Amino acid sequence: MKRLLVSSCVCVLWAVALFAQPDTFAPNENLVVESVPPVPMAVVEGAQRYSNFRAADLASWNPVRREMLITTRFADSYQIHQVKMPGGARTQLTFFLEPSTGAQFNPRDGKSFIFRKDVGGGEFYQFYRFDVATGDIALLTDGKSRNTGATWDHDGKWIVYGSTRRTGKDVDFWAVNPDDPKTDHLVAKNQGGGWDALDWSRDGKQILAFEEVSANESYLWLVDVASGEKTAITPRDNPTKISYSGGQFSKDGKGFYTTTDKDSEFHRLAYIDLVSKQHTYLTSDIRWDVDEFDLSDDGKKIAFVSNEDGYGVLHVLDTATRKQVALPKLPHGVISGPRWHKNSRDLGFNFNSASVTDDVYSLDAQTGKVDRWTESETGGANVSGVREPDLIHWKSWDDRSISGFLYRPPARFAGKRPVMINIHGGPEGQFRPYFIGRSLYYVNELGVAMIYPNVRGSSGYGKTFLALDNGLLREGSYKDINSLLDWIATQPDLDASRVMITGGSYGGFMTLAVATNYNDRICCSVDIVGISNLVSFLQNTSGYRQDLRRVEYGDERDPKVREFLAAISPLTKAKNITKPIFVIQGKNDPRVPMTESEQMVKTVRGNGGPVWYLLAKDEGHGFQKKKNQDFQFYAMVMFVKEFLLK
Repeated sequence: MKRLLVSSCVCVLWAVALFAQPDTFAPNENLVVESVPPVPMAVVEGAQRYSNFRAADLASWNPVRREMLITTRFADSYQIHQVKMPGGARTQLTFFLEPSTGAQFNPRDGKSFIFRKDVGGGEFYQFYRFDVATGDIALLTDGKSRNTGATWDHDGKWIVYGSTRRTGKDVDFWAVNPDDPKTDHLVAKNQGGGWDALDWSRDGKQILAFEEVSANESYLWLVDVASGEKTAITPRDNPTKISYSGGQFSKDGKGFYTTTDKDSEFHRLAYIDLVSKQHTYLTSDIRWDVDEFDLSDDGKKIAFVSNEDGYGVLHVLDTATRKQVALPKLPHGVISGPRWHKNSRDLGFNFNSASVTDDVYSLDAQTGKVDRWTESETGGANVSGVREPDLIHWKSWDDRSISGFLYRPPARFAGKRPVMINIHGGPEGQFRPYFIGRSLYYVNELGVAMIYPNVRGSSGYGKTFLALDNGLLREGSYKDINSLLDWIATQPDLDASRVMITGGSYGGFMTLAVATNYNDRICCSVDIVGISNLVSFLQNTSGYRQDLRRVEYGDERDPKVREFLAAISPLTKAKNITKPIFVIQGKNDPRVPMTESEQMVKTVRGNGGPVWYLLAKDEGHGFQKKKNQDFQFYAMVMFVKEFLLK
């Protein structure tokens, strides 16, 4: 009897141990956590449903069937899936630990597709061929260099892509027949890291190529595939800088379509004649940027998206009459990625709004019928009542109008609300009225007002505005946020005494700049993969990016510029930070090296400032894997509750 009682007790203890819930949410083995308190499971349980949103993006149409490839996440990272009909099942095709993106069907028969993948967020992308019938995967590139911008020829035999394998920094053009990886060969040598192959001529003899010098300056070239000889289409001797974006040959091969800000503040859709080089502008009536476009396979229609104060508006242009085709009214939101099916009738695109996560739709250009191909899960969170953000404007220090989007909490939250200012990256990026995912938790559950500003230097507001923060003008963008803090103080429903600054990449740099220049006006900050010292950043960022970034920030090799960059860098003023700061970094970041975060953390701690630090050993420029994103989110929720909602 005594032995039976002992045995029963052991079983009970074993059962309790097996089914007992931990009190805290432990970081996984790839995370280095410093000064971050243990995350209580109560925090996880309260926020978890906001960490399970999914999204889907159109990757490629099947050329012979009305089917498509999309990217979405079922497990820990985004992978490639097949969808065979609107609303159909999302069948996963790739199953890697690392994200797999950029899928493109062979345009001839759809029997294979290419895709890209890197390791650990290092952005040394490799291209692969996926055989649809067998599921076999073959590596197409060298396995070591950075490879980007793969583009199929029209016959589905060759792809051209950019690679740094020759020098480690210059992006040359290479070509390979994906059916035979041994055919991989160099097509043309280039100088610099801003090159991209845009399109093949119909006869496969020429490639339309793009050379970016900066966000304000770029050039277009023709590349002879056989000889590698490059011929400039757009001259370099123009007295003003001109930007081009994208390019596709016309059906007859006599010219090509692109977008450009030549003779305009905004990017217009244009047709350029290859003989005369004459530009014919097709969208001069639209006083906003044309962001993206796609020419139908029959050459008769161009779909394009205009970026109108952040909202995306879809258009279709008849190439013969050069007039727009009437389209059904689409919801207010952000439209991106227009892609024609080879039938030249079905137009696929992505749609996103404040209350709808990214999903894939198509438009029948003949009937106007719109189909929804994916309906991504929202993790149990009710997003149907999410309010549209308010487009706000404020006068900055030089009397210039600056804009942003304000996501207000539900009406049940009374009194002045704490504010989180989230600054986008780039710096040439632009925040648009997106579905903000996990950040909805702060708005809906904690009553935080979220402001996403588009400070000077943001795209979408004309080329003059885009250049306002270049080089020696950098501090003007800091002052835009200071002026926003003034605006917040005038709003009856916002609490200017409870403001947090956050942002990623250049937004992380701006977070640190605000924290060091306006420490007394904020209560805390969260820096994600941000630059702390412009000089060390320019010296240590990946070689293919250095010259592009020097045009934006200034050349640190010039002693006078170096002195200025050091003086305005957050690291120089780190002693000013007395408010709590949370720094988040990926170890393998090729853009903003880990050293940028480490030196900031070390300096602020040396000054006695409170610093939380989170490092992911298997990530790069921002966290891509869900398990890492989740811990970052839950830790940030704790930080917000402790230091913003006080």
